[in-house]
Amino acid sequence: LDAVLDGGGWEVGASFESPPQPTGPIRLGRNVCYVVLAVLFNEEDRVLLVQEAKPECHGKWYLPAGRMEPGESIVAAMRREVKEETGLECDPITLLALEERGPAWIRFAFLARPTGGTLKTLAEADAESLQAAWWAGDPRALPLRAPDILPLLDLAARYRRSPPHPPTLPQELPCALLCLRLLIACPSAAGDLWVLLGTAGPPRLPVVACGTSPSELRGALRLPVLRLLRGCLSPAPPPGPMGLLGLQHRAGGAGGADGICFNVVLRIAPGSPGAEPPEPRSPAVRWWHVEEQSLRGRILQRL
Repeated sequence: LDAVLDGGGWEVGASFESPPQPTGPIRLGRNVCYVVLAVLFNEEDRVLLVQEAKPECHGKWYLPAGRMEPGESIVAAMRREVKEETGLECDPITLLALEERGPAWIRFAFLARPTGGTLKTLAEADAESLQAAWWAGDPRALPLRAPDILPLLDLAARYRRSPPHPPTLPQELPCALLCLRLLIACPSAAGDLWVLLGTAGPPRLPVVACGTSPSELRGALRLPVLRLLRGCLSPAPPPGPMGLLGLQHRAGGAGGADGICFNVVLRIAPGSPGAEPPEPRSPAVRWWHVEEQSLRGRILQRL
């Protein structure tokens, strides 16, 4: 729990708390697509924007973004895309958001800081971008490639004013599959707190894997979580929003695997005020009552 709450990670292992059992490794460009995006501000609070060169959005503006390539780490891909599209070098500050359309398309949005380089001009236009600029006004005044960057700019501005979570960056740990390590917490109105644990071997946070069938790839990352709750708890409670605590990835893992383990937190409510958590109906999980005050406070803060 300390490692998860601190944004860390560790080896995933080979046992999972719910089906489907994985059928093969995750391979970038074959059964998954990872995209990186960066929000950067300069000392005058201007945001870095890119004018697109692609035929389908030629001349429109967007944040620096692009697909990860096999053999890249997530942070290395973000740095490369920023350099190619803007001419600038950068360092990541934190992940702002994880956006997904199921395992087949996942985008990592970073807040980053410029560290060097020279801003790309129209004279240096290439297939990556036409130019880059520090924009001081409302981005909606520009012809944007898509409005999906506007919520990310709001998140970045809020994080710079008052960070709602500690800096969160990928950990360099291998993972053959796409999976989620779950901190499922059940707080009661009376102040009690329970955490769901897996019982295969030493007690640990449950891990669920995303399948690679066509239907699984089109589904959301919530699907394996819902499957676990429906299969293990009676009655199955509706989960609240999932929050990202951290993630681990190492490029070019065993057999060229490019899996990622996401550490996520979510809250479920007892069936009634003052009640205990829903009874497990599977021996794969059990509830643990958190009694240590400091740990309980940290979990509640992240919820």
